[in-house]
Amino acid sequence: MWRNPSHPDRPLHAIVQPPGPALFAAIREALSGDGPAVLPLSPGHADDAVRALRPTHVGGVRTDEGEGVPGDVAVVIATSGSTGAPKGVMLSATALRASAAASLRQLEASKGDRWLCCLPVSHVSGLQVLVRALMCESEPIIHPEFDPRRVLDSGADYVSVVPTQVHRLVELGADLSGFTFVMGGAAPRPGLVDEARDLGARVVTTYGMSETCGGCVYDGQPLYNVDLKIGDDDLIRIAGPVLFSGYRFADAPLDGGWFVTSDLGELTGGRLRVLGRADDVINTGGEKVVAASVTAVLSTHPEVADAAVIGVPDPEWGERVTAIVVPADPDTPPTLQQLRAFCRDRLPPHAAPRDLRLVPGLPLLPNGKTDLVRLKTGT
Repeated sequence: MWRNPSHPDRPLHAIVQPPGPALFAAIREALSGDGPAVLPLSPGHADDAVRALRPTHVGGVRTDEGEGVPGDVAVVIATSGSTGAPKGVMLSATALRASAAASLRQLEASKGDRWLCCLPVSHVSGLQVLVRALMCESEPIIHPEFDPRRVLDSGADYVSVVPTQVHRLVELGADLSGFTFVMGGAAPRPGLVDEARDLGARVVTTYGMSETCGGCVYDGQPLYNVDLKIGDDDLIRIAGPVLFSGYRFADAPLDGGWFVTSDLGELTGGRLRVLGRADDVINTGGEKVVAASVTAVLSTHPEVADAAVIGVPDPEWGERVTAIVVPADPDTPPTLQQLRAFCRDRLPPHAAPRDLRLVPGLPLLPNGKTDLVRLKTGT
């Protein structure tokens, strides 16, 4: 039993396996206090996290250099590292339950509703599907990987997804009227939400991160008991019972009880608009360009299927705004001149890309986000 929240050394068990009944049971026991804290890891992606986060056990075997966690910590999530080295985000059972309860309240979910888990449980989006199922007192439907046809046949009421998965479901043109898609992890391409709704789906877009136990803003508005504000630095700040307990072996960016995110945003009429990551701001010729804003514009071009924008070091400009584009038709890809003209009509002149890189597809992390590290390093 691990019920003492002041216990300084609760064991931390790394579980390296696909989602399934055994992992669900381990997470249930971690939240109830009947078992050790859990560090869920996906097979093939575990070695770096084990070295950095030093769990006390791996696959049930005691490690020599492992360290426990504070007694109130139930789960540790290894962050995706979309722009840098991953960290261990420590989440208490109280915070996870508060997040799940607020989500279920906003969705008007009921006891017995079925949740489908087709995201990695090593990421908070997949983990929270299991916590929501626990609070709905229903057995989760667990798929080891995403398969759009299996989703259609699953009998689930709620499915937590990333935009790429919704895109694949929309491509099938199937009846989606039985599903509520809780979609996060990345900004959807223009038109995707409307296309899914035209097929009958209920789509709720979410914003959040591991440090907030997953989505804490639904369709631009904070969940119950979640507070938002924008600082003088334009960074989004979040407060409430959904916040994490801290990072493992690192300091947390907290400001008087507010978690300071790395995202730029604005609040209008109580509704949040996320502008992009602060570390994705490109400094070019003395001007600042938010990469996400350029990406959003490029994604609306009729000859662009997908896009990302990065800054590439340049001796004259400091950084060159570089567009990485997946053409809608590989035989007739857009030109740099076309995309620059398209952007100049919608953005300040300095935001128009100066370089264009055509690719067959964007590299993705397991949680559906674009792998910016690979794009920037060319690996």
